[in-house]
Amino acid sequence: MKRIVILISGRGSNMEALIAARDAGTLPVNIVAVISNRVDAKGLETAAKSGITTHFINHTAFAGREAFDARLAQCIDEFQPDLVVLAGFMRILSDGFVRHYEGRLINIHPSLLPSFPGLHTHQRALEEGVRIHGCTVHFVTPTLDHGPVIIQAAVPVLDGDDEASLSARVLRQEHIVYPQAVRWFVEGKLRLENGCVRLAADQAEPPVLIAPEIR
Repeated sequence: MKRIVILISGRGSNMEALIAARDAGTLPVNIVAVISNRVDAKGLETAAKSGITTHFINHTAFAGREAFDARLAQCIDEFQPDLVVLAGFMRILSDGFVRHYEGRLINIHPSLLPSFPGLHTHQRALEEGVRIHGCTVHFVTPTLDHGPVIIQAAVPVLDGDDEASLSARVLRQEHIVYPQAVRWFVEGKLRLENGCVRLAADQAEPPVLIAPEIR
């Protein structure tokens, strides 16, 4: 069974979705560790209650980004993961860290990349007046929020939406597509071809989820 390490900075709701999928038998992985850069991250308690090893590494105790990332990588590598999953890990990772895990480091971003990289995605989507919004699971590269896309989920932006309502609608889809992306990876159904992700030829499930259905 493939081994994964999850990195969080807060509640870790996407981590919770991965744990739930594992417990339901739909995600065949061994979650070997959850690591946070914040000691007050609620997700650490959730992971511990689920029997998962947890670690806290305080990024403020290091002289710079590279020093913290080196210690983080050392901790991760002790668990020999096949995949490292970012689940609300609020740190910009150094190029060296990203390259160390090239092809086995994934992230979920709350927008339909390449639109709205960075922070405050839902408010920016509302300000731009887009009618379709969503989330993206992608491989991480040194360019922030710009890696090869694995799967996306699209939701409508409704009249009367505010940041909270739109965020909640997107988050529901995040909890569906992230376990799906991880399952594809651990089952060996993903490959990179000219910078794009391709699914196995026998893969029937689509890499785009429209939810709720838009007519």
